[in-house]
Amino acid sequence: MADGTKDDPWLLKTAPGSSEYSMWRDEAGDPPALVCQVGPTTLKYHLSAIDDLAAWLREQGDWVPLGAADEQKQAAAGTVEAWGRDESNPVGGWYGLRKGYRGRFGMYLPPLLEALGLAELTHDARNNRVRAL
Repeated sequence: MADGTKDDPWLLKTAPGSSEYSMWRDEAGDPPALVCQVGPTTLKYHLSAIDDLAAWLREQGDWVPLGAADEQKQAAAGTVEAWGRDESNPVGGWYGLRKGYRGRFGMYLPPLLEALGLAELTHDARNNRVRAL
């Protein structure tokens, strides 16, 4: 398993296995960030998203749909994506840090949680779900 640093990032695939990307911790960022590199595109999320999402999934106690959506699109209620934008989550709204690139939380965070042994993820062509381990 990689260290999750810029020099040794986590190499991941989306739930359907159709896209590869890398993630790493930027603990020196303000705020500390989880950097997601998808081809030439860089997305950033609050670093606390790892622990916060794992805790929220444990609270749900069952499978939760991913519901990945771009920032400009509405997230389906009850999904990981919707929770990642909700004002009632621990950061009080968007986990995404880069305006215009704050979405896709439901696409990129669950595979990381699975790789870290914090969650189980389905790997179907569409409509994937996640649950805490």
